Order: sequence, then C-alpha cells, then structure tokens
Amino acid sequence: MGDTYKDPGTPDRRSAARYLWWLVTSQPGRVAAGALWGSVWMAGLTLPPYLLSRAIDDGLAPGDGPALWGWSGALLAVGVANALVGLARHRTMTRVRMDATFRTVRVVVRQATTLGATLPHRITAGEVVTIGISDVIAMSQALTVTGPGVGAALAYVVVAGLLMSVSPVLAAVVLLGVPLLAVVLGPLLGRLQGREAAYRERQGALAARFVDIVGGLRVLGGLGGKDVYAARYRRDSGRLRDEGYRVGAVTSWIAAFGVGLPALFLAVVTWLAARLAARGEISLGELVAVYGYTAVLVVPVWFFIEGGYDVSRGLVCARRVVRFLALEPEHADADPRSGAGAHAPSGAGADPADGDNGGTPGRAPASPAPLRDPASGVEVVPGSLTALVGARPSDAVEVADRLGRFTASGATWGGARLDTIPLRHIRDRVLVADNEADLFAGTLRDAVEGRRRREDEAVEAAIAAAAAQDIVLGLPDGLDSDLLGQGRNLSGGQRQRVRLARALLADPEILIAVEPTSAVDAHTEAALAAGLRTARAGRTTLVTTTSPLMLEHADTVHYLVDGRTEAVGTHRELLAEQAGYRALVARGTEDDEPDRYEEAVR
Repeated sequence: MGDTYKDPGTPDRRSAARYLWWLVTSQPGRVAAGALWGSVWMAGLTLPPYLLSRAIDDGLAPGDGPALWGWSGALLAVGVANALVGLARHRTMTRVRMDATFRTVRVVVRQATTLGATLPHRITAGEVVTIGISDVIAMSQALTVTGPGVGAALAYVVVAGLLMSVSPVLAAVVLLGVPLLAVVLGPLLGRLQGREAAYRERQGALAARFVDIVGGLRVLGGLGGKDVYAARYRRDSGRLRDEGYRVGAVTSWIAAFGVGLPALFLAVVTWLAARLAARGEISLGELVAVYGYTAVLVVPVWFFIEGGYDVSRGLVCARRVVRFLALEPEHADADPRSGAGAHAPSGAGADPADGDNGGTPGRAPASPAPLRDPASGVEVVPGSLTALVGARPSDAVEVADRLGRFTASGATWGGARLDTIPLRHIRDRVLVADNEADLFAGTLRDAVEGRRRREDEAVEAAIAAAAAQDIVLGLPDGLDSDLLGQGRNLSGGQRQRVRLARALLADPEILIAVEPTSAVDAHTEAALAAGLRTARAGRTTLVTTTSPLMLEHADTVHYLVDGRTEAVGTHRELLAEQAGYRALVARGTEDDEPDRYEEAVR
C-alpha cells in the first residue's frame, strides 16, 4: 500500500464521476493489474465447459480412455490455475479498494485541516464522520468494476464468440439478452440513487445530532434536557429507519433481478440448445458446452448488476465528498493571479537587507510592528500589554477576530493590510487564544505542549504563569495524566487555564487572549493576571476583559462603546475620567466603585 501518510495528490472535484475516475487514475498500475487478473479469471471460467465438451465428444462417447484422461487432466489443471488467478485478482482488487479508501480519508482530513475554524460553520461533525466511515467504503467498493467488471465484459465477448462457433442463433440470444438486462435494471439503479441520496442526508443529520448529544451529555443531564434530546434522536432514527426500508425495497428488487434474470437467461439458452441437440444440429458435447458457457455467463452478468449497484452508491457518496472538498476557508489567501496576497517570504524568512517591510502591501513586517483596526480605532503597540473593554463583550471579541484575521476587515499590521499578507505568516506569528479552542484527547502534557515537544522547565513555567499548578497536582499522574476530548474531565476554569498555558508556551510574537479569566475565582484571577504580565514581558499582548485585576496590569486600555474606541488610557485614568467605564468594570454604582475596586486590588 505504500506510505499511508504520503501526499494523496490533487483530487478532481468537478463532479462525482470525475472524483471516482481520479481514484482510478491515481493507481494506474494496480488497477491495470486488477483488470488483467480479472480478465484472465473470467476468461478462464469459459475453458472448463470447452474442455468438458471435448472430453465427452473425444473420450467418453467413442470410449477413448487416453483422450478422456487427457482432457480430464487438462480440466483439472485449468481449475487449479484459475483458482490461483482468482486469489491474485482478489488480493489486487482489495489493495485497489484500500488505496482508494485511505486516499479519500487523507484528502478529507487535509481539507478539514485547511478549513480550520471555517469547518464547524460550514458542515456538521456528524457529516464529516459519515464521510470518513461509510462514504469512503462505498466509493472504494465502486472501484471493483475496474477488475471483475472489465473481466466480465471480456468474458461476455468470449462466450458470444464460442457460442457463435456452435450456433449463430444461440450467440444472437446471448448478444441481445445481456443488454436487455441493462435496460431492465437501468431505471431501478436510477431510483436507487435517489433513495440513497435521501438516506445519506438523514444519516448525516442523525450522526450530527448524536455527536452533539455525546459532546453535551453532562450539560444536558444537569439541565434536565437529556430526555428531550433522546426523544428527538429516537424520532430521527425512526425516520432514518423508514428511509432505509425504502432503500432496501429498491435494493431487494435489484438483488432479485440479479439472481432471477441470469437464471431465466440460462434456462432460455439451455432450452434452445436442447432443441438444437434433439434435431441433431449440435452434438451432445456441444450441448454440455452451451450449458457450461451460459452458466459461466451468469458470473459476469451478476458482476454487471453488482457493479451497477456499487457505482450507483459510489456516485451518491462521491457527490458528498466533492461538495465537502469544494468548501473554501472563509479567510484564505487571495489568489496570487488576482494581484492580491502575494506569497512573499516574511518574518524570520525575510531578507535582512530588506529592512522593515511594514509598509509593503502583501508582506508581513520583518520586525515587531503595530496592529491597527480602523473599524474600532484600536491600536496594539509592540511590546505592550493592551486591554479591550467593551460595553458589549461581543464588540471586543469582534476586534480580536479582525486583528487575528478571522474576520474580513481593513485591519493592518505595520502598514500592510492583514488580508494581503499570506495567512501562514500571520498564523506563525499571531495567536488568538479563546475559550472555545479544542483540547484533544491525550495527556495533559500533550494538551499544553501542542505540536512541539518542550523542555520540562518551559512547560512548568507556562503552567505557573497560567496559575494552573493545582490542576497538575490534583491529577493522579500530573502532566502525564489522561485528558479526555475537550477536557471533559476538567472543570470550566481548569480548561480555561490549560488553554492559556498552551498559548503562553507557544510564545507567539503577538498573543490575543479573549477573556482569559472569565471562569476563575478572584484569587486565581489575581495570580493569573500577574503571571500573564510576567510571562509576556516585552512581548505584544492584547486581552479582552472587564476584570479590574487584569486591567490593573495593562499598559493601555481601549474602552469601546458601540464597537468604537470611546477612550484610551491606563486603567486608573479611565476609572477617574469615564463613568461608563467605572460602571462596567466595577459592576456597581458610580459612588462606591472606587472603594470596591481598591478592596479587590488589596
């Protein structure tokens, strides 16, 4: 199978049929071998009837013992050889299907990674799961037609030729009978595609609901909503079952025709051959051969029917995959051919001779430079700790999204618009840490370290800065303790601190932290605010918060009203000058807020 993790290539996303064809052309040697083995195997099935007829006509009828033993030995040898060829065919086609399965999985995973934060906005988790499990299997099964399917076509031609040497009438019946089967089954296969598509839609929706229930089971149980969601799941699964019955009804007719029509076809040809033998137009051995040829023809006819069914299902699933692959990231780089988003080197990879390229469109600044958001008037000065305080929390979050290039805007970095700078350069140097970031299953160490292994001292320092030492001490194996997906075995405040520790350990040039202390108590919040200040000393940091304990450590605070900067200054300056700011951060009346704040700081 080769390297499971190698580049799967660029899929053809223009249509479902083209995608399946891409799976075929991605492994031409293996597919050609499968077609060869399948053709040899199918053609080999036509030899035993011929050898049997010769044994009857040349050995059994005239009583010629040596001829009978000779033809019988040849029949045995052909049977053994064809069995070995069948093994090679099956092994090769299994590898073809496995390659198609793994190739599609790699393509889907790569697309999911490329979409990033766009993924949950455009497609449900259940849909991705269904694509990665059932769809890939159905599509890989459709590739079986490249082996036995090709061999079936060859066997059809060979049998027709052999029957032509016996009787042109029988050959004509065979040549006309098989296309007639396709005419009968065609409408059923078309109907099956419609039923499969409807079933597939419901299956994806039900999988999405199941993922939602599992992910929020603890919350649902606490709110008393578990029974409600269970009832909805029961209702939707009943609808899926009914849709499955409709698919099964069509599939049962196809299966019935797959067994019944070839048997009827065999009976008609055998009846005609028996009449010809009775009139003396063909010999007894030729009658046996005709029966054998027609019986052998049942195999390729069955493969035709089975292949049509597999391709029909494969096209339905491929449409889903193609639709998923057609999704584009919401904030992808502009096409260089359009004149925007030139992929020039930046940051550490920039030529030092270029100096500070902050004013050059399409290039990230080579050295720390200000981040500016024209929509709000916010400016983040390099090397400082800046805080955003919004009368509406969503206003501060929107500014963070714009400065992190998670939302289209006119935000700039050192004079260059963010949307003209290659996204990979921004992601390498600007990190937005929010409270919805994923925590993957693994150890606590894995969750904090991220994609790179770090020294124990660095990990411990980040955990201390995030005031998360109690989490490590409270787990049985410390940093090596198991962490469930999304940190479900931690409290909300613990998950928040683990996410912050991970962000601090990453040590980005610019850190944008969204409400980093919203789920912790006052004591922990004070320790966390001091730790963040110390850990990010001399580094550019932006936090959105209304916590006076955090705001006390900020160099600059932007007070937002209706999404625009109302005032800029230190925390104490704004407390003294802005009544709205005092009311917001102290959560009390204007008269007693200064006293309450001083008490909180002490």
